[in-house]
Amino acid sequence: MKIAMLTSECNPLYKVGGLADVVYSLSKKLIELGDNVVIVVPYYKNGSTHFDYEPKKICEYNIFMSWRKQYVGLYEYKTNGVTFYLIDNEFYFKRDTYYGWGDDAERYAFFSMAAVEALMAVKFRPDVLHIHDWQVGMVPCYIKERIDSRTDFYHKTKTVLTIHNPAFKGMMDKYCLNNYYGLNDRLFDNGIVRFDGQVSTLKSAIAYSNIITTVSPTYRDELLNYSTSQGFKYCLELRKDDFYGIVNGLDIEEFDPKTDPFIHRQFNPRSYILGKKQCKADVLASLGLSPKEKDKNNPLVSMVTRLYEQKGMDLVVQIIPELVQRNCFIAILGSGDPYIQQRLEKLRDKYPNNIALYLGFNNQLAHKLYAGSDLFLMPSLFEPCGIGQMIAQRYGTLPIVRETGGLKDTVVGYNPISNNVKKANGFSFIDYDLNGLRYACNVALDTYFNNVEAFRTIIHNAINLDRGWENSAKKYQEIYRKALLK
Repeated sequence: MKIAMLTSECNPLYKVGGLADVVYSLSKKLIELGDNVVIVVPYYKNGSTHFDYEPKKICEYNIFMSWRKQYVGLYEYKTNGVTFYLIDNEFYFKRDTYYGWGDDAERYAFFSMAAVEALMAVKFRPDVLHIHDWQVGMVPCYIKERIDSRTDFYHKTKTVLTIHNPAFKGMMDKYCLNNYYGLNDRLFDNGIVRFDGQVSTLKSAIAYSNIITTVSPTYRDELLNYSTSQGFKYCLELRKDDFYGIVNGLDIEEFDPKTDPFIHRQFNPRSYILGKKQCKADVLASLGLSPKEKDKNNPLVSMVTRLYEQKGMDLVVQIIPELVQRNCFIAILGSGDPYIQQRLEKLRDKYPNNIALYLGFNNQLAHKLYAGSDLFLMPSLFEPCGIGQMIAQRYGTLPIVRETGGLKDTVVGYNPISNNVKKANGFSFIDYDLNGLRYACNVALDTYFNNVEAFRTIIHNAINLDRGWENSAKKYQEIYRKALLK
């Protein structure tokens, strides 16, 4: 099959979150399985790009956004067998950050329209156009309502939407339908793209795509539940027979403790005890946490995350003093809500011998934390899939998660009462409150301190999991085949 991925970020060029990992890893695996895949992404020029060589300019053209005549430079870049098409326009994409600008709706309207034209320019006629999240959510509508009236290029192309994070809905004023996309107001008036009195590009994608997916079976069910649907229950209910949940995989080449160049000592499932011990000593030293000899075996609890309520940070700041009382070291890598950052900084200042805080992102430190920690905290309010918990498991670091979305689908929590130690690969709790998190942390720490055999069995279960992309990629191929029958 010929598949075109449309996305606002993608490894190894641009990454903010898990979306970049998913699109790249899935594309690589699909190519290995015999598909012809290209990725279309903005050509951001903000100094944080990662190119091995200068992308090749293919052509340039203009698109019209109402009264705007906008330049498009189209570039090609190939790496690891993947072909990228980069959409260049410095007015929209030469900025300090990728997201968070007041004109994001306009920027990604430009990208969506330019990407549609780009595939025509390079004569890549996709069997499947796979779009990701709100930034390109208007593409299926735009093709059907605008492009199909002037060319049959996309006549046989089917569209697949993957919802990674529906908290971001692509909201914009009704006026933008025509002002950006040249679309008729009737699409708003008849309700097909209307959401809470505005246009939602994500709702448009749900309505117009042939197939809809999200990134775990449990999260698919949660999106059909009113209280956890982010407002999309009713429009997804109409499409439930075309709606599927597929758990993300991992890039097992990047996240492999046997070959990871960032960690102090590489290890495998047979040598993890010594390997993790040395990695732990290294990461504690690099963080400025120098334990006394008697404290060196105390547990290191880490987080690599965005510092927002969705990630459970309101619970985390409450549980930290209790973890310190239980002689834990705590390392947090991330950035986000300034209020949460301030609360964490106060806790670090109060417990400087136990807490390390790195505000921002550091890929090498992230790998060190995955390899050197004993426990990985991920008590999310909601989590469509989550990748951190799977990376942690691959490095023998046991996740503590809330049973929601993909966390429920990927972590089997240890229950000392039922003694499910042969199946457990982490620790979990159900209710989103401090008592729930406290329970899971206490089970994890009691097991760590008092039942070494069980703790090592759970590590063994986790570190030997198959988290590669092959099974998930084959499920996407099945989805594509379903779409082609629509």
